Amino acid sequence: MSTRTYGRREVKHARYAVAAVFAVHGSVTGSFATRVPWIQDHAGVSAGQLGLALAFPALGASLAMPLAGSVSHRFGARTALRGLLALWTLALVLPSLAPNLLTLCLALFVYGATAGMSDVAMNALGVEIENRLDKSIMSGLHGMWSAGALIGSAAGTLAAHLGTDARTHHLLAAAVLTVTGLVACTWVLDLQPAEDEDPPPRFALPPRSALLIGAVGFCAVFAEGASLDWSAVYLRDELETSAGLAAACTTGFTLTMALARLAGDKVVDRFGAVRTVRVSGVLATLGGLLVVVGGHPAVAMTGFALMGLGIAVVVPLCFAAAGRAGSNPSLAIAGVATITYTSGLVAPSAIGGLAQATSLVVSFGLVTLLACCLVVFARVLRAGDRNRPKISPPVAEVPDRQS
Repeated sequence: MSTRTYGRREVKHARYAVAAVFAVHGSVTGSFATRVPWIQDHAGVSAGQLGLALAFPALGASLAMPLAGSVSHRFGARTALRGLLALWTLALVLPSLAPNLLTLCLALFVYGATAGMSDVAMNALGVEIENRLDKSIMSGLHGMWSAGALIGSAAGTLAAHLGTDARTHHLLAAAVLTVTGLVACTWVLDLQPAEDEDPPPRFALPPRSALLIGAVGFCAVFAEGASLDWSAVYLRDELETSAGLAAACTTGFTLTMALARLAGDKVVDRFGAVRTVRVSGVLATLGGLLVVVGGHPAVAMTGFALMGLGIAVVVPLCFAAAGRAGSNPSLAIAGVATITYTSGLVAPSAIGGLAQATSLVVSFGLVTLLACCLVVFARVLRAGDRNRPKISPPVAEVPDRQS
């Protein structure tokens, strides 16, 4: 990308703009998730067919993510993000329009493809801004994504409670989020490729550095997916709690993740990426042990909360490390994103399959083992430490100019 110099105020404005983009992206996810039962009924699919259809977002994202770098190179970072984010927000409408399994699968494929490409574009810009500010911001950006998801979920819950047709709900949500996203993109950095910069390949295997970083992200996202989908079931079935208390456990896990991400940047700046992830891995491992051996609802809920606290900053730091580990940040970020998306797809079914063969206690024993891997392999994220050489130039103290 171009090494154009931006004033400090411009970069700060770009940081807030990208934070708003992350919140918009998360809001789409939250809006969709709360209306899945309505979509299932409207499409007339069984639980098994719904499970098949819900694999298509990850498939679409995995196939489309490598294209994001080419789109950014051709149109520039700001225009690319504006277009990809608008496609993603508008794609929210598609699943609720699907009348059968085939159209639902196609709609979710497009939904996932636009989600993945916009995800890569916004994370690449986030890493660029972090490099120019010379301080950690990725954890806070992902915290804004979590906050957006919570807002989208709350609005979706209200719409479902009022009996609103999901087509109407998603059309209104898509309109509001599209306009919000387009306005926010006005202030992101307008990065353009250098004149002598070759365009990235449309499809390419992730670099080796991305594979190693992605493996760390895989462990964190596996624990996240397992906890989100199975923590309530664990409390209800293994510890015989009420449905309300079981649901509160999942809420607590989500809340600790969101709060830790919003506060995580100060910790990363103080201790560095590697030490932060090692401590995070210890907390997540301790949480997993409490879940597995606690045998009491309060202990298990504490364990899940600790897991949420422990894994919260790992994925943001994986994206930051990927964006700083080589000469092609978009390709590396796409590689890490593909691996983490795959982990999110695999985790719920893997936990369920292992639980059916053994028990949920054994399943969360595996989660605990993966959390322990964060401690062992945290050094892979050393590229994300602030004292390492930057790919992009830092902010120059120059007069502000219009972007």
